[in-house]
Amino acid sequence: MEITSMMMTESILAEMQACKQTCIECQTTCIDTLKYCKSQGGKHSDMTMMSMMRDCAEMCMMCVNMINDGSEFMGNTCSLCAEMCDRTAMACEKMGSDVTVMFCAAICRKCAEYCKTIGLNSASYFRRSSLVSEDTL
Repeated sequence: MEITSMMMTESILAEMQACKQTCIECQTTCIDTLKYCKSQGGKHSDMTMMSMMRDCAEMCMMCVNMINDGSEFMGNTCSLCAEMCDRTAMACEKMGSDVTVMFCAAICRKCAEYCKTIGLNSASYFRRSSLVSEDTL
């Protein structure tokens, strides 16, 4: 029984690590793509899409922070992040065939999948006092 519990914990920790890495990649990609769209102008200047990229980037970093802190709000944050990533991907996909914007859409979709997993599985991971120190608060 203890081995199963340990394997479950290792699995969840691996999922959380993968989610954090993907959120960081998504955050960076959204910011880079936002800068790219501003520099391109024209149809790339879609304010809805650019605002979503900015919001998605912010939410991804919040996810990373919540996972790092072992927050009890991690699951809700990751679920909201997944929704925002999916919507950002949809907005990017409306842009058409621009390679940079389509890459952003793909990273957002990938991030949404990881965040959905953490959102669904977060109940099995609780804040661990060993992860929180006074310096991190």
